[in-house]
Amino acid sequence: MNARHMNPYLAGFLLGLVLLLTIFVTGRGLGASGATKSLVVATVGAVAPQHAAASPFYSKLIGPGHEAPLKAWLVFEVLGVLLGAFVSGLGADRLKLVTERGPKVSVKGRLLFAALGGALFGAGAQLARGCTSGAALSGMAVLSVAGFVTMMAIFGSGFLFAWFTRGLWLGAKAGR
Repeated sequence: MNARHMNPYLAGFLLGLVLLLTIFVTGRGLGASGATKSLVVATVGAVAPQHAAASPFYSKLIGPGHEAPLKAWLVFEVLGVLLGAFVSGLGADRLKLVTERGPKVSVKGRLLFAALGGALFGAGAQLARGCTSGAALSGMAVLSVAGFVTMMAIFGSGFLFAWFTRGLWLGAKAGR
């Protein structure tokens, strides 16, 4: 492959086909936050089994009569996404370790804010009982009003936040 990036319209179309196939095969839409939850549940169950058994949250997810958390289909989905990203980067000769950042942001600052944003996103996904892919993409695929509202809220808040932080990414003149 010589192309550095896939055509975004083709990528969106293929994502739609994957979503349709996922709904057809599994009876569920796409999602990713459940894999992180499964990893946390499995870790707590391995490190502190007494705590997990006594906890109302963990005891509903592990123990006798429950499937092992790491056997959840979302774990395999996320592993597939990681493998697919690796193969895509390898095929397009884009496999390198880079921290994307603006001219006014240090690498340490970028990683700190990425971790903070990821933690907030994960907490929000747990409170909302699903992440953006589950709530927005899968919701819109079944024509759920909540899916459309979620997608508008995600892109609207992203656009608003980007307006306030654009100077960090674009330089002095664009930040005014």
